[in-house]
Amino acid sequence: MAETVKYPIGQQDFKTLIEDDCLYVDKTQYIDRIVSSTSRYYFLARPRRFGKSLFLSSLQYFFEGKKELFKGLYIDSTDWNWAAYPVLRLDLNTNRYDEPGLLDTVLDNLFREWESEYKVVGESKDLSTRFRNIIKAAHEKTGRQVVILVDEYDKPLVGNLNVDDNFEHYRAKLASVYSNFKSSAEHIQLVFLTGVSRFSKLSVFSDLNNLNDITFDNDFADICGITEKELIDNFHVGIKKFAEENEISYQDACLELKRNYDGYRFAKKGSDIYNPWSVLNCLSKREISNYWGRTGKPTIIAEAMYRFDEDIESLLNTQCDETTLHGFDLKNASPLAMLFQTGYLTIKEYDRETQLFTLGVPNREVSESLFKELLPYYVKVRSGGDTETIMRNIVNSILLGQPDKLVKNIDIFLASIPYDMKMDNENNLHNAIYILLTLIGIKTATEVHTSDGRIDLVVKTSKFIYIIELKFDHSAEQAMTQIDEKQYTLPYGNDPRRLFKIGLNFSSKTRHLDPPQIEEVSK
Repeated sequence: MAETVKYPIGQQDFKTLIEDDCLYVDKTQYIDRIVSSTSRYYFLARPRRFGKSLFLSSLQYFFEGKKELFKGLYIDSTDWNWAAYPVLRLDLNTNRYDEPGLLDTVLDNLFREWESEYKVVGESKDLSTRFRNIIKAAHEKTGRQVVILVDEYDKPLVGNLNVDDNFEHYRAKLASVYSNFKSSAEHIQLVFLTGVSRFSKLSVFSDLNNLNDITFDNDFADICGITEKELIDNFHVGIKKFAEENEISYQDACLELKRNYDGYRFAKKGSDIYNPWSVLNCLSKREISNYWGRTGKPTIIAEAMYRFDEDIESLLNTQCDETTLHGFDLKNASPLAMLFQTGYLTIKEYDRETQLFTLGVPNREVSESLFKELLPYYVKVRSGGDTETIMRNIVNSILLGQPDKLVKNIDIFLASIPYDMKMDNENNLHNAIYILLTLIGIKTATEVHTSDGRIDLVVKTSKFIYIIELKFDHSAEQAMTQIDEKQYTLPYGNDPRRLFKIGLNFSSKTRHLDPPQIEEVSK
């Protein structure tokens, strides 16, 4: 009989997952690290759909003393006493918070249950006071300090980044509730918060000077997500079935998973991490697809990138120091910080000598999600324009070594962009073409550094290399002259591929490319 695997897609309750005999990647060693530490206040930031809620759920059942659920897992081999603690879990991921009163409703419903369970004496309409009374009553009734777990502590804030009145309302409300973590410290065993960002103006960060932020901690780098070893150890059956379904080898199946869903890293020494949501969906359906991208759109990020007028390729392949990644506030963040915190950029390398992180897009799935969101900001084609045909023609001309047809199709594409789009400078022209070529799967680099300058665009295939210099309201001749004078072709002199140099000029008046300058380089 063939082996069967139950994939816990969307299952965030640890008890249900275990009782239904679903596949579970054992992360309980991190529970042991938490309870073995002297720290009582923890914060963990990770992108959406990375298993934060499931880890909190495992913490909940662990502190409730449900030893039977952890049989055979790492934590079962420790000498933990399995005493039951009172656990208060605030799950703020259950609403959109597009109106100011919704948080009050969510908290009121939770607090009513706890007030009834722990026989809270006295009534108050103030949410902060009610929470403080609940914490105290739970400690007094059970004789054990309280464990507080907050799932997506920042959800009301993230959903209102561009709605100032709502944002400030929720910031003040959450600050008053979270202030109890300090004022009720004598009643608290552990506080563990998860979220997407660290909002520095909340009391939880300003008041708790002993908060252990494990977001970038080497010892907790793999607390969420799936490592390469975990993938091979736990998903062998699924990978094998995926390979058979797609008529590829097991090794090629692993490469496909890696190319599409691996590449995240959350610490200086961290492992490469696979997106758990995408891996589970892919192996369950035995099909590569953009699963993570369907769970949320980076609209706020795309708007910020467009507003800041960033060079996209440079922004997505950059270096920064640790200050950029630590302690920022997403409300006032740069596009770089926003991209990193939400998972569209990740750590690729860390240089100890310079103390700089190299950031990049994690994988193909993330790249597709981001560029599809960016595309309408730069290249919104007029209604009736056949975008698919234009893109297909561009691909064919690049693959067939036809630079004249490539320029013609790029011109058709640019001419189809409405006049109200932001195509008013050279940087936006570069971004539009870069996004287009990236989405259609062509290996493209912008602002490529040479010994004597920077090439605007380099496009590579297995047979051809295209060096493209773009001008804005100048001339194609000037573009070609720059290629020659700066010797942009020199680094590719020994490359066996055919090499084309292309000088282009975009006229803001005609909204077309001027007649191009195209030459094949003799070798």
